[in-house]
Parts: sequence; C-alpha cells; structure tokens
Amino acid sequence: MHKGRIILHIDLNCFYASVEQIYDPTLKGKPIAIAGNPKERRGIIITCSYEARAKGVYTTMNVGEARRKCPELIVLPPNFDRYRAASKSFFNLLKEYSEILQPVSIDEGYLQLPIIEGQNVLQHVQNLQDRIWNELQLPCSIGIAPNKFLAKMASDMKKPMGITVLRKRDVPSVLWPLNVIEMHGIGKSTAEKLKKLGIQTIGELAAADEYLLKQNFGINGPRMKQKANGVDDRPVDPDAIYDTKSVGNSTTLSYDVTDRDELYEIISTLSEKVAERLKAKKLAGVTVSVMIRTADWETYTRSKSTNNAINSKEEIVEIAWNLFNKHWNDEPVRLLGVTVSNVSDIKETTQQLTFFNFEDYVKEEPIIKLVDQIEQKFGKGAILRGSDIAKPTGKHHANTSFSKDFWDEHK
Repeated sequence: MHKGRIILHIDLNCFYASVEQIYDPTLKGKPIAIAGNPKERRGIIITCSYEARAKGVYTTMNVGEARRKCPELIVLPPNFDRYRAASKSFFNLLKEYSEILQPVSIDEGYLQLPIIEGQNVLQHVQNLQDRIWNELQLPCSIGIAPNKFLAKMASDMKKPMGITVLRKRDVPSVLWPLNVIEMHGIGKSTAEKLKKLGIQTIGELAAADEYLLKQNFGINGPRMKQKANGVDDRPVDPDAIYDTKSVGNSTTLSYDVTDRDELYEIISTLSEKVAERLKAKKLAGVTVSVMIRTADWETYTRSKSTNNAINSKEEIVEIAWNLFNKHWNDEPVRLLGVTVSNVSDIKETTQQLTFFNFEDYVKEEPIIKLVDQIEQKFGKGAILRGSDIAKPTGKHHANTSFSKDFWDEHK
C-alpha cells in the first residue's frame, strides 16, 4: 500500500445500544433506543439499534414520533459509566495490535498496523474483529486502506460487522459515482453549495477547478478535491485526541423554544459549563461561537473573536448572547451550542493592555517577578495559584462533550 501504510478505521456499531444489550441480554434482537429523556415524549433519540432502524427510527427523531413508528420500541436513558468502561476495554484491545492508535471519539478510532512480510492483512483484521465481538460482545465495522480518509469511507460501506478494503486504485469505480453528500467531511450545506457550482458527484469534485473550490470554500476546497481523488497524507496521531483546539457545549431541546428569557438561561448555562471545562483544562480562548439549529433543522454558526483570551462565564455569556441576539430571527430553536475556540494554555496567553486594565497588571508585576525567582530556584510549577490547581470536573461533564472529555484521564 501507499508509503507502506496499512490503516484501519474501526467503528463500533450502535455503540450505546450495543452496550445496553450486553448489560441486559434480554434486549438483544429487540428495537431499543437511547434518549436523553425517555419519559419526555419530545425527548431526542441519541442512538438506536439496527432493529429500531429497520422500523424507521433514527438519531435526532423525537421519542413520540419514534414510538409511533415502532410501538414496541424500548427507550432507555444513557448510562455513561457503562459506555466509558466498554470504550476503555475496546481501545486497550486495539493497543495490542499497534501503538499507533488515534482515538477519534468514544466508539471509533484509526489504527496503523505494522508491515509484516508474508502477513495476511485481511485475516489479521478478521481476527481483530472476531476478538472485539467474542471478548467484548461489541459489533464493529472496519475499513482497510492506505490512508485515513479511505479507511473511514471503507468502514461506512458495510454495517454492521463489515470489513472493507479500499485501495486508491478503487477510487474511480467505487467512490466517484457517489453523490458528494456520501463523502466523509461533507455535510448538507456544503453539498448544496457544491450543487450550485454544478458538482454533484465525488467524481465531479475530483475533477473540479481548484481555484473555483478555493474561492468558494477557502483552504478546505483544495483539501476536498484531494480526498475525492483518494489523497490524504495525514498521519495516524496518537496525541491528536489531547490536542484541544476548542471547548464547547450544546443541548438539544425537547421542544421548540421561542421565549427570549428561556433562551438566555440556556445560553447562560452552556457558557457556564464551557467556562468550567476551560478552567479545569487550564485553557483560555479568543473566539466565541454560537450554534443555532431551528425547528426545521437548519443549522448556522456565528462567531466573534476578542483581543484577549477568555475563560470566565461572564465574558463568554456576554459575547454568546450578543451573537445570538444579532443573528436570531425569532424562529423556533431546537438546539443551542456555545464554543470557545483558538484556545491555548492559560499561562501562555498574552493580554492586550488598555487604558482601563493596565493598572491591574502593574499591581501584579511584583508577584510575577517573585514567582519567577522561586521557579528559577526550585523548578517550574514549584508555586501555583489556587486557580491553577485542577478541580474535579464532575459527572455532568461526562454527559456533555463526553467523547472529548473521556480522554482526559489517559493523559
């Protein structure tokens, strides 16, 4: 394979539902769904089993509609402790095959296999899939390819329990006939924008004018074209999961919300959770974004950058609420999200001094010099501010950006 790389993308099928079936074997073979609030008729389905999908149930459907389509549907609340334990066992098993492992989320990851002369790669991967099923009782789909993009595309082709090989030479016959919406990394809005440019298939994207793509999509345009041609040189990076670029929190509402006061409270709560997580990770960021999804599932994001890095609830909620007010058109809201991005270690952030804040920094200068002297004598980190001491993040964080926060304990 290209550059001697054998890359797998392993995706656990219907992960939450599969874990629940392990803990209660009577659920196996039955249509089950996990919902944030199963008792609430308008609660949202997080995931569901293949038996439920066969009856027309899908992720983001509300519980009431799901039960109308499938009256025998068993709806359960999420149990994140169970999912955490199952995921840890899954990734520990993968590490037995290679240390070049990049978790992407709680239920999927990339694994680069070592090149062993005479090794039957397909049989080796079949053995891996069998072990995940026999030892952990977790079904998975695996894509085998020379790069990450093709491996991801391959793992999506046969579900559940599929194994698919996708080589670069297969791209014209296998990928190019597909609609661009089938390509990993392209969402509904990007697909619609490409359609307006006369690009509807992956093959048409592969042959598209690069300048045209860059004009309409920035640096992401040429990258999309490269992937459409099966080119992806990104390494499998075991440290990527720890490289935090943003901290966000979102909530799907169980009903359409139009009340301004209620929307403010939601944004305030989300901002508080983001601030707590930033402080727990000792991070601050300069860009605040608000994501709004309307009742008809149209989604848009608006952002604003600041001169100084921030991580306090008060600063985040002020910017987030102003953004929301400026761009909300009074349509019913079904999802809200707040994110702080372009983050960095709080000790490495620099503050832009102004006429209003310079006195605060002048007062701190003698303290900063004293800390520097102590650290020169006794080593970096010899003295800490109270705010620098990590605080427990609490269980509610595992319920929010669970996939990202799960890996904090592995650092």
